[in-house]
Amino acid sequence: MPPQHPPAPSSERLAVLRGARPPQEYTARKITALTANPACARRAVLDAAGVDKALLAQRLGHEPRFGRSPFAIRRELSFEALVTWGGYAELIRLLREELDAPVEEAAVADLREVGGDTSLAVRAGETRRLLGRLAAGTDERLILDHPVLTLDVAGQTAHVIPQALSHRVGGQFHVVEIRSFPAIDGQADPKAVAETTKQAAVSVLALRRAFTGLGLDPSAIADSFLLVCPKDFSNRPYGRLIDLRQELQALQFQLSRLPRAGDLALALSPDATLDAERPPAEVDATMRELDASYTPDCLSFCEMARYCRDEAVACASPARLGGAVRNGLPGIDSTRTALRYLDGTIAPGTAEEAVIARLRAAERLRRLRGGRTA
Repeated sequence: MPPQHPPAPSSERLAVLRGARPPQEYTARKITALTANPACARRAVLDAAGVDKALLAQRLGHEPRFGRSPFAIRRELSFEALVTWGGYAELIRLLREELDAPVEEAAVADLREVGGDTSLAVRAGETRRLLGRLAAGTDERLILDHPVLTLDVAGQTAHVIPQALSHRVGGQFHVVEIRSFPAIDGQADPKAVAETTKQAAVSVLALRRAFTGLGLDPSAIADSFLLVCPKDFSNRPYGRLIDLRQELQALQFQLSRLPRAGDLALALSPDATLDAERPPAEVDATMRELDASYTPDCLSFCEMARYCRDEAVACASPARLGGAVRNGLPGIDSTRTALRYLDGTIAPGTAEEAVIARLRAAERLRRLRGGRTA
């Protein structure tokens, strides 16, 4: 039996911060949200600790106002069942049409459980074993159903689960993502496609790192993925290959910028807590120890956004007006302070002089344009 190593201090600290509730797992959706705002230490720690952010926001009086409806979830599960029926018969048809794969049928390895065991660790181990066999050519026609991959995110291990990985086609394997939004005349909702593309990029990156760890060629994982969605107004599956190269470059860059969440957790005060069962005042005090990076875009993907927005409004943070304003006022943490610099109430320091000079120049231009219009 291998020796048991004690958990890292940062892992222990994150567990204490979370409290008694079981940790929520990282998902591709969470990773894309985190990389959309890599400067946010608050979200980095909450996700690394596995905190239920929706519950925490509710207990703090800022219940999230976004999410997927139960109807949308049922519709997607129903469409996925259609695509996977009969040993992924519809997927194999789409692979023939999109990738010219001369295959009539393939075996399917269902990795949602392994011998009745649904634990992520066991599923991840079986996924690695099958990936090795696939790459070695032992199982040329094997589709992996819900493989479990791992990816390091801010010093923590995330589990990434794409819906499927195709068998080898033209020397490469393709990630498959199944969605229930329709493609009308070959065009799907751009926002929904963009979000799916980001999540597929996470899966491709995790697969390539798994191949590297196994001593295999990571380029065997294609830099495009197969999006499967309903065709027009029917329920007939439609497939389209989508290029991931730009999204992969952006993802790797953003992941490299994420702070190590464990180090941030260790720097918190000894009595800090993110436990939703503790008094809200205690949790609020801990939240304010963690630097947030709020922008209005956060409202579309982060459960804590309304909490952070009210905080930004209270302190007149430039970020509440958007990323452009925040980036245009580097070093100035309050619009009130910027206005006091402008009206001469206080003198800007050396670091702020250039920013204030640009603001004054912008004000002069605005007045000139206003005069011409009049």
